[in-house]
Amino acid sequence: MSKQAVQTDQAPTPAGAYNQGVVAGGFLFTAGFGPQHPGTGEVAPTVGEQTAQVLANVSAVLAVHGLTLDDVVKATVHLENLKADFPEFNAVYAEHFNAPYPVRTTVGSDLANILVEIDVVAKLKD
Repeated sequence: MSKQAVQTDQAPTPAGAYNQGVVAGGFLFTAGFGPQHPGTGEVAPTVGEQTAQVLANVSAVLAVHGLTLDDVVKATVHLENLKADFPEFNAVYAEHFNAPYPVRTTVGSDLANILVEIDVVAKLKD
């Protein structure tokens, strides 16, 4: 199986030995993205604002292959404060996706000075 790295300056640059995304087996897999603005590195204070920025970062990587959030089939979400932040996160998340929604796993995680991190798997167009 071959794999192809996906890179864009419209999403934050990886902070380690990983790519923003990888295409393999008919799918695009993204790295876990935090809420850093790609141009400034700034992080918004609320989980809702952070969720919107994370999804903008993910969308930028998907766009490299002509994909949108509508092409996402699986999302994994990490929330720093799962119980407290889930309602606000979920409301913003729902604004960015259309039915049929992707499957999703949402877990509480110890994140590095952010409130939300998301990675997705999207189906490439035929």
